[in-house]
Amino acid sequence: MSSRRAPPTLDRVLVAALDDLAGSVVVLDAKLAVLYATPEAERIVGGAIQPGVSIVKALCGEAEKRPIAEALAAGLPTSGEIERPAPDGTLRMLSVRATPIQRDGGRIGWTVTLDEAKLRPADGEPAVLFHGMWTRDPGMKRVFHILQRAAAREVGVLIRGPTGSGKELAAHAIHALSARAQGPFRAVNCAALPPTLLESELFGHVKGAFTGAVRDSPGIFRAAHRGSLFLDEVAEMPLELQAKLLRVLETRTVIPVGSTDPVEIDVRIIAATHQPLRVAVEHGRFRADLMYRLRIVPVFLPPLSARLGDVELLGHKMIEQLNAQGGRQITRISPGALEALTDYPWPGNVRELRSALEYAYVIGDGPVLVESDLPPEISGTPTGGGTNTSPVTSESGGPEARRIRVALERASGNRERAAQILGMSRVTLWRRMRSHGLLDPDEVNDATE
Repeated sequence: MSSRRAPPTLDRVLVAALDDLAGSVVVLDAKLAVLYATPEAERIVGGAIQPGVSIVKALCGEAEKRPIAEALAAGLPTSGEIERPAPDGTLRMLSVRATPIQRDGGRIGWTVTLDEAKLRPADGEPAVLFHGMWTRDPGMKRVFHILQRAAAREVGVLIRGPTGSGKELAAHAIHALSARAQGPFRAVNCAALPPTLLESELFGHVKGAFTGAVRDSPGIFRAAHRGSLFLDEVAEMPLELQAKLLRVLETRTVIPVGSTDPVEIDVRIIAATHQPLRVAVEHGRFRADLMYRLRIVPVFLPPLSARLGDVELLGHKMIEQLNAQGGRQITRISPGALEALTDYPWPGNVRELRSALEYAYVIGDGPVLVESDLPPEISGTPTGGGTNTSPVTSESGGPEARRIRVALERASGNRERAAQILGMSRVTLWRRMRSHGLLDPDEVNDATE
């Protein structure tokens, strides 16, 4: 029977009134079975909603996490968003609001109102691409504006930001937008080399300057002539080298190790650090006069955890790049995986997000990135070595077994409520648990005796 035809238990006039006045509404009985769905509700869902079917099946499909279904099973009014496939195969979000129908102190049914979800506040900002950096975050867009303005002037720029936040990409952007864009861009990490090697790396050396110096080396300053030099983690530079760097900035010359002859250079320096230079100056670890030369325009890159909406945006962009490399092809991120990604604090920032997605490509299979594909610290799954061998907590059994375990956990072990969350009868739940080995041994033995 089509859901557009009035069920015998409903007056046809009332159904017509629902169609005309209520808009996108689904009427349920007390057990969450569909009694009637208006044509507008079927349009939004993208297909017929048959009477008698569980609303959980109709809306939640095979999703592991079902917050709307959990609230319904608990008898609570609820609202939220769910992900649904659109007719063209893409995914979209639907807003759901469920209200119980009460009579004589009891719940006799539900009304479920559906709507096409409005974009979340973070998604209200359009995504922009700025020299390899994607963002929706207004704060990050202000950073892009500062970088663009600073690039036009030959002034010292100091980029501050936590590890993995994109400091070198920001330096590349300054170079690409400057008058030096056609010149070389060179980078050196001041924390990666011991002082003696760092001095030679920066200023070059002459043959015989030290053991192993078998030929002249121009150094990175001369390699960046008429271009830009990015000094990452400049706060880690030893004090004696800071004095030499200050001299380079003042005289625009370098003296190679082992030589006394200055060599003219034309280089713009862009520096970066993950720690405040003022604090390093206060503790005597950094020269104040050098800080004022490097820090004419300070730029602060926010951590990924402060960039609302960017985890999802960057995740999809990185997946596009990883798909282009061949192998596994991911077409979407499951709601559970997306929730885990957005809830994680990302101490390693954008770099850690990239590593997590590369991990998912190695560990997982299929076109959907699910929560179990993610590293344990993000998904919250155990890494192994535990001693609990209870069948109910076993990780075997595939997607359906995982959905059953999640439903049981959310229902605090109440199987009747878990069955409602899953959109099946209690008997069907018991049979599925038995088939996946999720029953206690005593229950299995009782059923076979």
